[in-house]
Amino acid sequence: MPTRLFDTYTREVREFVPLNPPNVSIYTCGPTVYSRAHIGNFRAYIFEDLLQRHLGSRGYRVHRVMNLTDVDDKTIRGAREANISLEEYTKPFKKAFFEDLDTLRLKRANEFPAATEPRYIARMIEMIRQLMGRDLAYQAEDKSVYFRINKFPNYGKLAHLNLDELRPSGRVRADEYDKENIGDFALWKAWDEADGDVGWDSRWGRGRPGWHIECSAMATALLGDEIDIHCGGVDNIFPHHEAEIAQSEGCTGKKFVRYWLHCAHLLVDNQKMSKSLGNFYTLPDVIGKGYSGRELRYALLRVHYRVPLNFTWTGMEESRQALARIDEWRQRLAEVIGSQRQSNDIIQPRDDFSQALDDDLNISAALG
Repeated sequence: MPTRLFDTYTREVREFVPLNPPNVSIYTCGPTVYSRAHIGNFRAYIFEDLLQRHLGSRGYRVHRVMNLTDVDDKTIRGAREANISLEEYTKPFKKAFFEDLDTLRLKRANEFPAATEPRYIARMIEMIRQLMGRDLAYQAEDKSVYFRINKFPNYGKLAHLNLDELRPSGRVRADEYDKENIGDFALWKAWDEADGDVGWDSRWGRGRPGWHIECSAMATALLGDEIDIHCGGVDNIFPHHEAEIAQSEGCTGKKFVRYWLHCAHLLVDNQKMSKSLGNFYTLPDVIGKGYSGRELRYALLRVHYRVPLNFTWTGMEESRQALARIDEWRQRLAEVIGSQRQSNDIIQPRDDFSQALDDDLNISAALG
């Protein structure tokens, strides 16, 4: 049975056929390191870990890249409030992220590029230059550079969005009036006093990259113009991933991603877990309650990745009990293998497990 995955772009479960088998390229949006990642973030990373492991078990050679967003409004604001440099501010959160990956026993990506690395800043500037040369971008009166969404015919296709329905919501910032279209997004943000000492020189003046161009630059720099799989949370679909497609394909003229995979939200009391709502837990919070990283990993993994999952402490207890049953089963299996009384009764569950994962990573069926 071939591996089949649900592609957000087509809204279909499709047979997975990589561009250059057995090689598989995967890009995933990693954390913004302005604070410690919460367990809602890690639900997506755990699903991506399962994807990477399963493809590896099916004979593919996976090259996975996960970015670290270390420059944006939140990181700059945090550094200013702490009265330290951006690098000093983000460093402990990067360290904590890798510690949490290890506690959860997640396979590390092959590469973790950071947006502020000089090679990627240079690539972002070059991509913006190309987009402006193709009339896909423009510099507004506020000196920032924006992408012209009405010049990219496929804009909105990932989110299945009707662009005519795009309307400003909430408070409209002053610089919104400088844009040609309310939906145009920033490629390069002109420096202002709130940025402090954070900024890079470019032909458009001093400034910093927009969030979307950061990922396009890092993904194409490390994986090429065409990528097999791009992962992220459902909240990344629009505008972030939509913008990535427009920027990347606007530069290369090639299809940026073959399969888009998105993980559903982790909920608390049936509300999305988020830092803005203040209803989140970090891994140390869970460890402090007496649970292990392994137990949290199971709790976040046991429901299919496209189904919203409500986090509860009762669910953590259920995960502990389920792992105890699995450990008991593994002990019995080890005894059978040790006695050399092997049979198809042992081989069949392994095959059933793999075939369930071939069906869009159906972990619920795989775990029985």
